[in-house]
Amino acid sequence: MHTNESSENYLETILILEKSHPVVRAVDIAAELGFKKSSVSVAMKKLRETHQITVTPEGFIYLTESGREIAERIYERHLLLSSWLTELGVDAEVAVEDACRIEHVISAESFEAIKLFLKK
Repeated sequence: MHTNESSENYLETILILEKSHPVVRAVDIAAELGFKKSSVSVAMKKLRETHQITVTPEGFIYLTESGREIAERIYERHLLLSSWLTELGVDAEVAVEDACRIEHVISAESFEAIKLFLKK
């Protein structure tokens, strides 16, 4: 399924927040990303409509199977690319920022090739 960079960022953020929060709410996502809650609400509506998240009546946000697949793919790219750039001598903050941009545009083929290369 094709998603845009914004959707991927939201899904990845939900995945990351799940690791440290008992439940994830729109206010948590807004705080994490530095966005207004209203912007997050619009994005959550779109993710609900594309069946990438579910939202309980209490406002708890959960990734669906397809949403989780996308989030985990993006997060894996983020972790590998930022650590690789850091190993290459890139400042950690710059490495994370660059990984954030690269993770959305790199092809699956190129990412798998980098992963294979780094395992050697």
